[in-house]
Amino acid sequence: MPITALNVSSTLARRKLGRFLTKRSRREKIRDIMRHENTWREKLVILVPYLWMLLFFLMPFLIIFKISLSVTEIAIPPYSPLVTFEEGAMQIILHLENYTFILTDEEGTYLRSYLKSIEVASFSTIFCLIIGYPIAWALSKCRPATRNIMFMLLIMPSWTSFVVRIYAWMALLKKDGLINDVLMALGIIDSPIHMLQTDFAVYVGIVYCYLPYMVLPLFTALLKVDYSLIEAAYDLGCRPVKTFFSVLVPQTKSGIIAGSMLVFIPALGEYVIPELLGGKSSILIGRILWQEFFNNRNWPLASAVAIMMLTILAIPIVIFFKVQRKQMEAASA
Repeated sequence: MPITALNVSSTLARRKLGRFLTKRSRREKIRDIMRHENTWREKLVILVPYLWMLLFFLMPFLIIFKISLSVTEIAIPPYSPLVTFEEGAMQIILHLENYTFILTDEEGTYLRSYLKSIEVASFSTIFCLIIGYPIAWALSKCRPATRNIMFMLLIMPSWTSFVVRIYAWMALLKKDGLINDVLMALGIIDSPIHMLQTDFAVYVGIVYCYLPYMVLPLFTALLKVDYSLIEAAYDLGCRPVKTFFSVLVPQTKSGIIAGSMLVFIPALGEYVIPELLGGKSSILIGRILWQEFFNNRNWPLASAVAIMMLTILAIPIVIFFKVQRKQMEAASA
């Protein structure tokens, strides 16, 4: 065996031993924390987020779920009550026809909107990951002073109103907009390209608005990367692409999952971007909800659509918590 390979192997062995000792001390700390009994002050601090989730997530969810089990009526509010009293008897009437209508609609409008929303959210997440990973890598390798400036440039557009930024993209993407004018002035195209009111414009708007939510978790994960493993892989003759996927990506898996969820979940129910940048064929679930609530005033059907969308969103959330639990168990094992 060459001397360089022996040196690399011994170096890796020492680093693995050091990481093992570090993990052992970390496991002992985790066990001490788990054995620690919470005081009343700590319990009070833990109670605050639970109350927040109860008031602003669980209660609205139960209200929407209750409305989804009723039928529409010409009344205020525009749906039938679930509990009625007749001749001293209480009756609870639950209607499931809203859910069956969504699943058995002959035109398939709702199922197509779900599939279209999942498609747009998935591809937008992939595009944000492809674009955001190099940005996060560059931020992690910058000097602190330069990093602050880069962070400022990344977050500064978020200081402007969300709707104003989308209107700015409308001005850029229209036929007589800046992009077409520049391309025609350079001689790249002879006639304006139709970009506004297309799926392309929707992807541009979603990626532009949600890219920072992908970059920040990736940046945090890249700061924790052990770059000595990358150097060892290069010394052992591993190619850059293989090193990236076999050494770097596994170490940043938590950042990839967190960033993907931060992009996928809001993009799935996005309304403003498809409404302003998308065409008539861009019928996403957010636009369906708006139409049923405000145009058709069919609150029960709209509530059923929202409940099914939340059910779809629960799938990546459950996967994320399972991954986190496995990582915690691996760290404490």
